[in-house]
Amino acid sequence: MDVERFFHWIERLNDGEHRRGWGGGGGGRSRRMFDGGELRLVLLKLIADEPRHGYELIKAIEELTGGAYAPSPGVVYPALTMLDEMEQIAAQASDGARKRFAVTDAGRAHLDEQAETVAALIARLEAIGAHRAKGEGAPIRRAMGNLRQAVQDRASRADTSPDTLHDIAALIDEAAQKVERLK
Repeated sequence: MDVERFFHWIERLNDGEHRRGWGGGGGGRSRRMFDGGELRLVLLKLIADEPRHGYELIKAIEELTGGAYAPSPGVVYPALTMLDEMEQIAAQASDGARKRFAVTDAGRAHLDEQAETVAALIARLEAIGAHRAKGEGAPIRRAMGNLRQAVQDRASRADTSPDTLHDIAALIDEAAQKVERLK
């Protein structure tokens, strides 16, 4: 496995990483959990399952991922506002200051149109939860992060020769073979 493929693999491994859970608090880029209107679809589905307010929606997503990911209020509440403006949800009368939302007929129709996408999004969240439940994998993520940082630091030095890059790749290949052979 060459260095580029190795980094691509690491990014796929950490796909959906959230600073609080999946990868720890390290630096670097991580792919956002949702693209475009995906979060709105998940929120709409959860509201269709039962009327909820923003905090309950955040907690429901966190539960689906086994605590690995919780969207911030800064993305949830604007998405709820947009769903409300699109007349896919409507605020219900509720006790206290929190707005509880229920799905509208237009929202149900939109969910029906997007049923396959919604199912895939929920499956993605549940897969993250299942992966986390398998044993957390925290020591492996920590070690992979350390390896990634060491490789990047060494490969980016001005005195790194092509032979050194080949040596690094050989070490990574050797480690991969040893992991594959574990019983």
